[in-house]
Amino acid sequence: MSGRHGGDIYRNDVKLDFSVNINPLGMPETVKKALHEAVAACEAYPDDEADELRSAVSAWLGVPAENLLFGNGASELLMAAFQGIKPRRPWILAPSFYGYERAALASGGNPYFYKLKEENDFLPGEDFVEKMADDADFLVLANPNNPTGRLLGREYLISLLEACREKHIPVLLDECFIEFCGGEFSLLPELERFPNLLILRAFTKIFAIPGVRLGYLLGSDAALLKKVERQLPEWNLSAFAQAAGIACACERDYLIKTREFVKKERIFLEENLKKTGVKIFPGEAGFILIYSEKPLYEKLLEQGILIRDCGNFRGLGKGYYRIAVKGREENEKILRAIGGI
Repeated sequence: MSGRHGGDIYRNDVKLDFSVNINPLGMPETVKKALHEAVAACEAYPDDEADELRSAVSAWLGVPAENLLFGNGASELLMAAFQGIKPRRPWILAPSFYGYERAALASGGNPYFYKLKEENDFLPGEDFVEKMADDADFLVLANPNNPTGRLLGREYLISLLEACREKHIPVLLDECFIEFCGGEFSLLPELERFPNLLILRAFTKIFAIPGVRLGYLLGSDAALLKKVERQLPEWNLSAFAQAAGIACACERDYLIKTREFVKKERIFLEENLKKTGVKIFPGEAGFILIYSEKPLYEKLLEQGILIRDCGNFRGLGKGYYRIAVKGREENEKILRAIGGI
């Protein structure tokens, strides 16, 4: 199982990158300005407590400041969560983000992979809660899932959390793409109700700042958060990351505009991809999972277009690809290229 992700623009001749799921509206101007101004703060150590960032995100999300833990990207927090909890038998959905498996193995766990079936639209079956509760000591899942883009319903997730709470099973819910779908799908309002819940988020995708590296973890159980925090290095947040995060927390209108834009362009892409003959899988995120018997990855790369080959996702295989939703001009270009293939 390879850990290769999308976005390898450094070893390929890429003109259009559809392999990473970054906000097509680009980085907000206020964030660019904040990053430039942060240069002046680089002669001092960054605030190890990140007080200003903590206050800004607390006000933005309406959560207590003590419920927040920040990291050098969501990946650092994911690894820290596994290292802090040290699960023996973590449960992971397949297909899903490879970072879960990597963190599980690095912490000495023996992960169980629950296979999501294509005939069920890559959603867990009715037996999932019952089976998981008898075997798991940690559950990791994403909403929406990557690479399928499928959302799990709130009622289903709450029933899952209730079952895990009874069995004293911590749950890490990856919501790194939730802002593209709408806040009504988030389990953020359930944090106090479920102390066994950790919610993982990042500024990376929604604010188009993958090079900055800034993520955050939310939880209401102070002891559980402390287990994770102990695994983090000192000064893990640069002055640039903290400045960018503070600026991002003020971009409420940008988030609304993003959801409207992505929804419109996703519909446009889906409708026109179907005309090319590729198979489209239902989803709600800012990317689309497709299947084609044509070697799309290789043929598109010859034209300078990079997509995500999903052949290395556990539970998928050859012929599955993920395409990011971008702006209209870029979307039209990839549609013409796929149509030609």
